[in-house]
Amino acid sequence: MRQTKSTNPQLVELISLLRKTSKEQNAPIWADVADDLAHTRSQRVVVNLSSINRNTEKADVVVVPGKVLSSGALDHTVTVASFEASDTAKAKVQASKGQYISIKELLEKNPKGSKVKIIR
Repeated sequence: MRQTKSTNPQLVELISLLRKTSKEQNAPIWADVADDLAHTRSQRVVVNLSSINRNTEKADVVVVPGKVLSSGALDHTVTVASFEASDTAKAKVQASKGQYISIKELLEKNPKGSKVKIIR
């Protein structure tokens, strides 16, 4: 198990919650997300909306273990969960009739992690 060296208390709490839920629900997807979030900030994933658009279909649920940026556009509805997102990216997701939520909210809605894609 990777140890996080982050001083961000929200990130440390989220990683701990993801690992705990992964064990309790037997859902390895949350352990994968926790491992990705445990990287240093410079090694964490940064994903543009254009990449999300290319790799998803209508009504997909995706989790980005890092930051979502606004380059590109979405031409279908998608639920996007990430640790961070630019304000413009959030607005573009909502403009496409999609939904932007935090990883913690997604974890509460879907503890088993079924039908959730990780975009790296």
